[in-house]
Amino acid sequence: MVKICCIGAGYVGGPTMAVIALKCPEIEVAVVDIATPRINAWNSDHLPIYEPGLDDVVKKCRGKNLFFSTDVEKHVAEANIVFVSVNTPTKTQGLGAGKAADLTYWESAARMIADVSKSDKIVVEKSTVPVKTAEAIERILTHNRKGINFTILSNPEFLAEGTAIKDLFNPDRVLIGGREIPEGQKAIHALRDVYAHWVPLDRILCTNLWSAELSKLAANAFLAQGISSVNAMSALCEATGADVSQVSHSIGTDSRIGPKFLNASVGFGGSCFQKDILNLVYICECNGLPEVANYWKQVIKVNDYQKARFVNRIVSSMFNTVSGKKIAVLGFAFKKDTGDTRETPAIDVCKGLLGDKAKLSIYDPQVSEEQILKDLAMKKFDWDHPAHLQPTSPTTSKKEVSVVWDAYEAIKDSHGICILTEWDEFKNLDYQKVFDNMQKPAFIFDGRNVVDVKKLRDIGFIAYSIGKPLDAWLKDMPAVA
Repeated sequence: MVKICCIGAGYVGGPTMAVIALKCPEIEVAVVDIATPRINAWNSDHLPIYEPGLDDVVKKCRGKNLFFSTDVEKHVAEANIVFVSVNTPTKTQGLGAGKAADLTYWESAARMIADVSKSDKIVVEKSTVPVKTAEAIERILTHNRKGINFTILSNPEFLAEGTAIKDLFNPDRVLIGGREIPEGQKAIHALRDVYAHWVPLDRILCTNLWSAELSKLAANAFLAQGISSVNAMSALCEATGADVSQVSHSIGTDSRIGPKFLNASVGFGGSCFQKDILNLVYICECNGLPEVANYWKQVIKVNDYQKARFVNRIVSSMFNTVSGKKIAVLGFAFKKDTGDTRETPAIDVCKGLLGDKAKLSIYDPQVSEEQILKDLAMKKFDWDHPAHLQPTSPTTSKKEVSVVWDAYEAIKDSHGICILTEWDEFKNLDYQKVFDNMQKPAFIFDGRNVVDVKKLRDIGFIAYSIGKPLDAWLKDMPAVA
């Protein structure tokens, strides 16, 4: 019986292994992690992550051929194929701080695999890692192998949160990279055979190791570039009276461009985009390519500019101060259909408003009060380190921030509303009721373009939507500080 073990029970490891277990009932799949609360949650009725469809998949397989355990060494020792899906955070100190990936957890996992293994293994990079990481991992395993053979593969994930299960069931492609030697090709075929249970062979792409590693960084960089491009256009639309939705639709009909990732917003977030682009920048710099590095840096600069521009719109519109004013924040997750808050634009927007002494009332249907307060207390890049290295007690005062479990409660008596996540329920609120329960003038700032600003203005709101023709109230006010 083939046995698979995945080290890391997070957003990648948990869903991916659950789908492999469902599609390959003859394979035993173990997901291991040293974080006991996380494993306990995977074994409970309340999974540690929210992802549509995940609950059903886990419940069909758990206890049959899918197991979640803290006994890391046992399951690694027994496995034929070991996926490594540990954090690769951005370094916060030392060489490459603020750009390079910190491979501490990857190196630790590799040394542990070498220590406990008693049989040959295929070790699969599932985390997003810098190009040539496989070479470093190979060296660790080779120098500690004790007569055991390890073959390294790169199998990057291309999941979109909110549609991860759908993406796993029907992927655009599965990418497997390995060494161009007989052992590497044999390992590629072994992993390809696992995915071939449900993925057509023409969608399983096999490359060399370095191409697979770079493809993941490149894919995220191109996607983020698309978002920053349309967000840059949104600023120009506001300045000229154009409508970014119409511009996006127009260019999206060009088959060379396509319609995806052309929705203007307050900015991109999530665990990968910024981290992977910074990593790409660092690799370019290390390889003597400063012009290429500067090109990709600009994608992040535009994203930061968009968030700062949004905060400035709010403050300048509301008589140049939000001090002491209640602002309702609708949505905190970085996108709808996930509870993930990693690098969510909401963090920077909320911090910007708190910097001007606003009182925030935050509502998100999938994010807990504890998580929101923790996120607002964290320094940049802290979020991707293990929980015990993150701040234990939030520094944000509950006098400044309240977290509520109802949108209307968040809005009551507020001076302004910020929509920061495109949850469907925000499209369907009773905005007449909302208007009646707010301080006047009533402001609404739509960071996701989910509401009809014309209807809101007819009700009486002063409404701002990114990249849309400006409300008369806003026309003479600066877009940036």
